[in-house]
Amino acid sequence: MAASEGPLKGVKVLDLTRILAGPTCTQLLGDLGASVIKIENPATGGDDTRQWGPPYVRDADGNRSDLSAYFMAANRNKRSVAVDIASPEGQATIRALAAQADILVENFKPGGLSKYGLDYETLSRDLPQLVYCSVSGYGQTGPNASKPGYDLMAQGYGGIMSLTGEPDGAPMKVGVGVADVMCGMYAAVGILAALRHRDLTGDGQQIDVSLVDTQVAWLINEGVNYLTSGQVPQRRGNGHPNIVPYDVYQTSDGHVILAVGNDSQFRRLCGFLGLDEVPGDPRFTTNPARLENRDALNAMLRPALQARQMRDVIAGLEALKVPVGPVQTLDQVFDTDQVAARQMQISMQAAPGQVQLIGNPLKFTRTPVTYRHAPPTFGADTETVLSAEDPFEE
Repeated sequence: MAASEGPLKGVKVLDLTRILAGPTCTQLLGDLGASVIKIENPATGGDDTRQWGPPYVRDADGNRSDLSAYFMAANRNKRSVAVDIASPEGQATIRALAAQADILVENFKPGGLSKYGLDYETLSRDLPQLVYCSVSGYGQTGPNASKPGYDLMAQGYGGIMSLTGEPDGAPMKVGVGVADVMCGMYAAVGILAALRHRDLTGDGQQIDVSLVDTQVAWLINEGVNYLTSGQVPQRRGNGHPNIVPYDVYQTSDGHVILAVGNDSQFRRLCGFLGLDEVPGDPRFTTNPARLENRDALNAMLRPALQARQMRDVIAGLEALKVPVGPVQTLDQVFDTDQVAARQMQISMQAAPGQVQLIGNPLKFTRTPVTYRHAPPTFGADTETVLSAEDPFEE
């Protein structure tokens, strides 16, 4: 395979998703080289997130396009085709496209595609090789299967909000739709596993992945802490449940993160701050002791750090090999040479004009990701795709 070709080149994806979880999955597959046809509803003007703005991309005359920043975040490397699946003609179109696809991804409510004959059970009778991924809020089974799924509800139901926020504050959602995004990531992993199985056996299958299931899965250490101890974790702000000091601390002109993972790093931290007597205090000698006496330790660390400038703290602790870093705003993030070196900000030419997007984090030595199609305006590729002998050919 040539270096310019993604690892999924030749894989054909029919995308019946909208909002964020499903589109995150299919964008990732597209970045990896798959050909993705995004089906959008002409009755609604397409994916709901086209209207989730501002900001929007504007053309040279200042006219607003249907490319909101939210939509663009998860819809590059796709072509947009307007199809009304509620009509017999639209259903026939989807079946014809599915017959040429390797993968179909949908995020309708469980059972929602059955009335159109586009559910897995129906399609798989004629297309047993199809890998069919269903993304939903609570999954295809269980007492909550019929409930709608939204990122905020998944964060609440799945417990992450109970762990996020200040100890004396309200439960807090994560600042981005992380339940949606992580569900999309799990969906992509499942699809690739099913594709491997299909390539070995010829058999497709349905993948059932939900926002709530995946959110529970990435409770990680806090979830297993509870299952092991039976004690419900409490909110600690930015503090770590198992390591101290591992937190955000204010300096005289900003905030720094300390991630002190062992006792030798802790001794070097205290030496830098002029707290030489602290590591010998039995309350702080070991991490379990520091965990038990978190508040007493922070009462000494916080004023010592607040008396210093952020750049001095970072430079001094980096020299001592104590894990430390800044808390940056997004303007600072995208201005860093690290982001530039890793190509985490990219520029693409969309129909209304140049757009700035976040790059894919996967780096391959032989089959790098490619950015072939900017986020499409609604229905932009309908005629081209539906009139082609191979609609998935790019």
